[in-house]
Amino acid sequence: MLPPKLRDAKHRKNTELYPLGDLPKAVIYEVSRWLIYNFAIGKANISGEDWGDIFAKAIDGVHLASPVGLADVVIEGQAWSVKGVQDKKPHECTSLRVISGRNSPDFSYGIENPHHNVQETGNAVLGIWNERVNIALDRFDYLRTAILIRNVNTLEFTLFEEETHRFNANEYRWEVNKRGNFEGFDKTNNQHKFTWQPHGAQFTIKYNVPASAIRFQIKRPPVLDFEETMAQIGFENNWVTIKS
Repeated sequence: MLPPKLRDAKHRKNTELYPLGDLPKAVIYEVSRWLIYNFAIGKANISGEDWGDIFAKAIDGVHLASPVGLADVVIEGQAWSVKGVQDKKPHECTSLRVISGRNSPDFSYGIENPHHNVQETGNAVLGIWNERVNIALDRFDYLRTAILIRNVNTLEFTLFEEETHRFNANEYRWEVNKRGNFEGFDKTNNQHKFTWQPHGAQFTIKYNVPASAIRFQIKRPPVLDFEETMAQIGFENNWVTIKS
């Protein structure tokens, strides 16, 4: 479906690559090709950096060496924050926790004792997230989060995306759990949404897997033989220059 024509949409300089959550089959096949390639060259798992590279190649985008706010992969005014998580049953997974950065209220807001005012600290954590969203949207018209759930033993994967948005701090209450970590809860339904760890400043967001998620499985390729690969690319010793 084409985007609607609106009188006040002139500030949008770029058109979405595809509708939100409607990942084209061509992208899924390309993601699968690169996943298979990574296993063929002997990788035992897919790291976050690997996933960023794979997604960028699948959409002909660019995987930034240094993110712009939350933007990891970009193409023509559109950006994605790419995340990967492991799960025993990716095709049955309905919710998951995603590490979403390191948010330091001390560095960003000067809060030296996070336990002094738990709610203030929680609001600061969300403020840092919101500012990273702002930074990305200053540069790009669209910002999405693309999450790959994987099991590298069964080679089952689930891929979904959703719009990356700011959170209204007034909608969440914060408390400290038995482990000393901060947990943010939606005031409306009392559901746990965020976790923040004072030691390390790790920030985690809980997501529900949407109905639009794509579930797929790939075949494990044989690992490329080293000697055969060297012969195939025509390697010679003169490719190496040894400098004393």
